[in-house]
Amino acid sequence: MGGIHVLENAVVGFIGTGVMGKSMAGHLLSAGYPVHVYTRTKAKAQDLLERGARWAETPGEIAEKANIIITIVGFPSDVEEIYLGQDGLVANGKENTYLIDMTTSTPSLAQKIHAEAKKKGMHALDAPVSGGDIGARDARLAIMVGGDEEDFKRIEPLLQLLGTNIILQGPAGAGQHTKMCNQIAIASNMMGVIESVVYAEKAGLDPENVLKTIATGAAGSWSLSNLAPRVIQGNFEPGFMIKHFIKDMNIALEEAAKMNLDLPGLALAQSLYRKLEEDGLGDKGTQALYKYFMKSL
Repeated sequence: MGGIHVLENAVVGFIGTGVMGKSMAGHLLSAGYPVHVYTRTKAKAQDLLERGARWAETPGEIAEKANIIITIVGFPSDVEEIYLGQDGLVANGKENTYLIDMTTSTPSLAQKIHAEAKKKGMHALDAPVSGGDIGARDARLAIMVGGDEEDFKRIEPLLQLLGTNIILQGPAGAGQHTKMCNQIAIASNMMGVIESVVYAEKAGLDPENVLKTIATGAAGSWSLSNLAPRVIQGNFEPGFMIKHFIKDMNIALEEAAKMNLDLPGLALAQSLYRKLEEDGLGDKGTQALYKYFMKSL
C-alpha cells in the first residue's frame, strides 16, 4: 500500500478546538504526535499551544504541513469552506494526505469531499462522533466512519486514541447517515429524560434518588446517566450545544424527507429546541430542554 504509516510518520493537523476538539487534539499530543492546530478563535487553542501544539493561520497552512488532518467544526457550511474553499484542505493538501471530518455534517457533502479528494490522490473519511464532552475527555467516543475500507484500516490506530467504539459503516457518507440515526434516537430520549425529571420534582420526589433507581433499569440511557444529573444540579453548560443539535435534527429531517420517511418524534424535538434557541439558549447544552418545561409551568 502507498501513503504513510500512520503510527510512524504522521504529522497531524487539527481544525476546531471547541468543547470536544480541544480534548481530542490533546490526546493526540499526549500520544506523541506533532500536532498543528487551527481554530477561528486562537484563544480556544491556547492550552494546546502551551502543551506543544503549533499554530497555523489558515486551513491551507494546515494542509501544507500535515499528512493527517482532522476537523470537528460547527456546520456543514464550515466544513465545505474548510475542505473545498480556495484556501481549503483539498486545494492545498499533498497527495496521500488523510482527511478525517468528525463534524456532524450532511452525507451528500461527505460524498462530495471524498470524490474531490480522490481526484487529488487524497483519502477522505467522514467520521462523526458521539459521546459529548465526557466521551471526548475520556477518549471513549463512538466513532462512525464512512469511506474506503483500506483508508479506514490505515487510519484506525489514530482513531483508537479518541474512541473505543469505532466502526466502518460503509462508503463515503455512511458515517454521517449513522450519526443521523444516533441523533434521532437521542432527540426523543432527551424529551423523555427531561419530562421524567420534571415529573419527579412536581411529584415531590427527590430526583437524585429517582435517578439512582431508574438509571439502572429499562429506562437507562447515556442521557439519563450523564445529563439528568446536570439538570438536577442546575448545570446547563454545553457538552453539546443546542444550536448544533438543531443543525443535526435539520439534516436528519431533510434526509428523511428524501426517503419519504415521517419522523414525528424528531420533528417534535426539533420544534421544542427551536423555541429554546429563540429564547437565546442556543449555546447551552441539550439538557437545557428542562428550561422549556419550567417556562411552561
